[in-house]
Amino acid sequence: MSDLSAFSLEGQRILVTGANTGIGQGIAISVGKAGGAVLGVGRSAMDETAAQLAAIGASFSPIACDLGDHQAAAAMLDAAWEEHGPIDGIVNNAGIIRRADAIDFTEEDWDDVMDVNLKSLFFLTQAFARKVLAAGRTARVVNIASLLSFQGGIRVASYTASKHGVLGITRLLACEWAARGINVNAIAPGYIVSNNTEALRNDPDRNAAILGRIPAGRWGEPGDIGDAAVFLLAPASKYMHGAVVPVDGGWLAR
Repeated sequence: MSDLSAFSLEGQRILVTGANTGIGQGIAISVGKAGGAVLGVGRSAMDETAAQLAAIGASFSPIACDLGDHQAAAAMLDAAWEEHGPIDGIVNNAGIIRRADAIDFTEEDWDDVMDVNLKSLFFLTQAFARKVLAAGRTARVVNIASLLSFQGGIRVASYTASKHGVLGITRLLACEWAARGINVNAIAPGYIVSNNTEALRNDPDRNAAILGRIPAGRWGEPGDIGDAAVFLLAPASKYMHGAVVPVDGGWLAR
């Protein structure tokens, strides 16, 4: 009989931010399929995610929070730990994007994106680690980076800056926490079907150009990211610290 326990999340509680749609929803569903109990965080309703997890018999607890407020995010983590019990892993997926030429980019669009994508990510993870270390537990952190953690992109100044920051913070936290029982790694999604990429997919020229560059010849699905996240949350990746795993259909290899 095959032993797949190294890839199981049975008995674990995993907090996933931005679990209402897109990549976050895909991650939540993959975690549920792997046996994990999902704590889904978002500022909008997560009814669709809840229904899909219920259909496979997985546990799902929705938690409302505006992750643009880093103090609220940290307080939410403390409250979730107290209400639901110790949390074994956190997936920092929530993110927003604003598009404009760099010469026209506003301070508001800069701050809004950086607050959600980087500042809140750091302080939420800090709150999580404080709980884990105080309890003498081990844990996993999976940050959702981007191809734009490596590339410049076009018309997305604050998004590119934030995702470069996510990769840097992932490596820094791994260096600080690896010996203390907390694995910190990242996934760099390629072009995935989600709300953030809707404008690109609806632009015939950009859509064709993107597909022409992807060796796999297709846009990724949220579950492609979700399954990679399960691996980084599971015992199978116990010796991985500070890694970034591109799940991009071969984009970076091109």
